[in-house]
Amino acid sequence: MSFSQLGLRPELLRAIADSGYDTPTPVQREAIPIVLAGRDLMAGAQTGTGKTAAFVLPILQRLHASSTDVDRRAVRALILVPTRELAIQVEESVTTYGVHVPLRSVAVYGGASLPDQLRELDAGAEIVVATPGRLLDLVWRGSIDFGAVEFLVLDEADRMLDMGFIDDIRTIISLLPTERQSLLFSATFPDAIKRLTRTLLRDPATVQVTPPNSTTTLVEHVVLRVEDDQKRAALSHLVRSGRITSALVFVRTKHGADRLTGHLFRDGIRVAAIHGDRAQSQRIAALDDFKEGRVSVLVATEVAARGIDIDALPYVVNYDLPRSAEDYVHRIGRTGRAGVDGVAISLVSETELPQLRDIERLMGRPIAVEQVPGFAALAWTPSGGRRPVRGAASGSGPARNDSRRRPHEGRARAHESRQGGRPSSVPRRAGWTAIPGERTAER
Repeated sequence: MSFSQLGLRPELLRAIADSGYDTPTPVQREAIPIVLAGRDLMAGAQTGTGKTAAFVLPILQRLHASSTDVDRRAVRALILVPTRELAIQVEESVTTYGVHVPLRSVAVYGGASLPDQLRELDAGAEIVVATPGRLLDLVWRGSIDFGAVEFLVLDEADRMLDMGFIDDIRTIISLLPTERQSLLFSATFPDAIKRLTRTLLRDPATVQVTPPNSTTTLVEHVVLRVEDDQKRAALSHLVRSGRITSALVFVRTKHGADRLTGHLFRDGIRVAAIHGDRAQSQRIAALDDFKEGRVSVLVATEVAARGIDIDALPYVVNYDLPRSAEDYVHRIGRTGRAGVDGVAISLVSETELPQLRDIERLMGRPIAVEQVPGFAALAWTPSGGRRPVRGAASGSGPARNDSRRRPHEGRARAHESRQGGRPSSVPRRAGWTAIPGERTAER
């Protein structure tokens, strides 16, 4: 199926072609006709499935079709997102796909100049992409009017719930016209989101392109067994040896992000960090440096990384396992996108075994357990004890004269050449050392 078969106007089809796309993703095939038909929608879609275009394209079309009948300065579509990074990216998508239609958009979010955002709103914007907190600031200032809103989108609804925005969202919904079209996109559907959909959506169509809480088949999952005091050295070794190329690395705390970044920098690795204590300009600069290849490792906390959108990212590394299994799904959803394979690597110590078991239960299968060559590994036993792994290298440093083939070389080449086109297939090979006697997953 092509985009032209979805009922989109020529202006939008031209913008899609200009962006280099010709075939809609499953969520786009399912959702676009529903939104064009005017129905409310509840969509289960992960990061990387093309969900932004699934709501941006039909909203642009419907707004453009009726733009001669309304005040061009009025807010007609409101898109709520959990983070400023995602607000910026969604508004960029609106601009990209709407380049040939005369509609204005603006992104409003915390951590940026309020006067600048007020000036943009005063100039008129039919589409507003916003984080809930900043949007309510504007509401209480009397700087935004919802009276003409025709569309409401909640993007990454479960993330907004996790970040404590549920009350803000309910307040915003209470201020909107009752006659509107509402769309909700979420990777997971906890009970609070299900309750919200019952009050938000009217006779919604449902799109579920992947089972709830599932991960894309393009991602290979690997657990590397490393004790807590060896993690920094192990990660540095893996990057310097080329076993991990361009990677988004998740840590649990802002302090931990800074510590790890400093360690990798001292080891000669091009690294940057993003977390809540960094200014917005610093976070944007770090992300741009990573996307353009000026740094090879981007260290991020969970909240700071929400909404990050990176094409052809070969590796996501869980330096610290997330506290919840659902967060694992969100983290690794940033690789294995747009038809390009990716690898999700988790450095797991014995103290993190409970989180690993929760992740495996959510996924419905075990994850392959392997070791970092050259680092001593301790086997986990059911009783919680530890024993040296047979054949594991002794010592705590990297092994020398390691002539192993670099794992995932195809993925590294795919990322390095991403400006020249997307590869259609990438070899899928672990390249790590499997631990004797440990569980391994089918690849």
